[in-house]
Amino acid sequence: MTLSPYRPRTFSLEDAAHLLRRAAFGATAALTREFAALGPQKAVERLLNFDTTELPDNPFDPAEGVNGGAAVRLAQMRWLHELMYSPHPLREKLALTWSNHFVIGVDKVRQAGMLKGYMRVLREHGLSKFERLTLEVSKTPAMLLYLDNNQNKKGKPNENFSRELLELFTTGIGHYTEEDVKEGARAFTGWAFRGLLGLNNPAQTAVPEFVFQSNQHDRGRKTYLGQSGNLTGEDVIRIATHHPATADFVGRKLWRAFVSDTPSDAGVRELVQLWNDTDGDLRAILTALLTSETFYAPENRHAIIKSPVEYVVGTVRALGQPKLKDEKRYTQVVQQMAKMGQALLGPPTVEGWKGGRDWISDTALLTRMQTAASFALGSTLSKDVKAADLPLALLGRERAPFEAALRGLGVPQQAYLTLISPEYALA
Repeated sequence: MTLSPYRPRTFSLEDAAHLLRRAAFGATAALTREFAALGPQKAVERLLNFDTTELPDNPFDPAEGVNGGAAVRLAQMRWLHELMYSPHPLREKLALTWSNHFVIGVDKVRQAGMLKGYMRVLREHGLSKFERLTLEVSKTPAMLLYLDNNQNKKGKPNENFSRELLELFTTGIGHYTEEDVKEGARAFTGWAFRGLLGLNNPAQTAVPEFVFQSNQHDRGRKTYLGQSGNLTGEDVIRIATHHPATADFVGRKLWRAFVSDTPSDAGVRELVQLWNDTDGDLRAILTALLTSETFYAPENRHAIIKSPVEYVVGTVRALGQPKLKDEKRYTQVVQQMAKMGQALLGPPTVEGWKGGRDWISDTALLTRMQTAASFALGSTLSKDVKAADLPLALLGRERAPFEAALRGLGVPQQAYLTLISPEYALA
């Protein structure tokens, strides 16, 4: 049992709830019943069938920020709005996953146009071939600035991006040499962006764009991961993304994001084979993962500790997507997620968030309880939420394992106790 297609006699409510928790943050009991009627293949197809249009009523625009800090806050609230209310939750889940792979941080990138451009690429190419996704992200001004590739000049190569391309984005440590890093940096010379930053662009309206400065490019012969020639940055990305170690390294990350924190070696081997057969086609790979027997195996259900974003967004989606009443409430939720350890667009280092047990701390657990109270016991909870639907919506089960403890309580109290339960902390 690895990536063989899952063919149950009946696609149960618990099956559908498991899929929706992993690929869509969570869902109401009504939506879970809709997905159960589709069966495993069509349910995944429905999730994968998304476009890149953001919600027309999204009230936040980073370009309206009067300075870098305001632009960052608006960008975080804009993304939170899409995470909670977009009809395409898998698109946002992928954007979140890739933002934790191709990391940039708002400690350094604080320009509205850069942040919007970075998010656009994650959404547009989250299911492209991996080479295309890597190339498009690498050319965003946000990445060029964050890893100093815009400072990469002929005769004075900056190795920062070239190193992270191998260490964090493609092969992982142990599959390249220092000479590969140096040669890669030479290939990227001339990559830059145009557009104003900071005080020169107080209205945040200028959108920086990638440019290739040919007079700054090192046209000499280079050798990179065993291949030689007059290599360009595009050549280096093609070589790195097609290195045999890349499929294993990135495949394991996808496994941790969607299947379990402990990838199965046999499953990853099949994933690598599929990666090679499809030339790193992320749509094909994600489809295989989400429709596999392994994905639905009992040991892989409730096996991933929810990140703060998954905890908050899953709560909102499972409770019927109640509207946050004003900007102050959005700010509060963004701050709560940050206090729990996950500030949108603000990973702690270029390695991103490690996840797993790192999400658990005294402060994080206390903040999760406060967050649960704000959604369940405050005015946010809709009167349409029914007690009978809470186990399926919040736990993916038709009956809560602690049903006796909930007996006699009102809907808000039942929702709160379920949200702070260990069972809800797991996806």
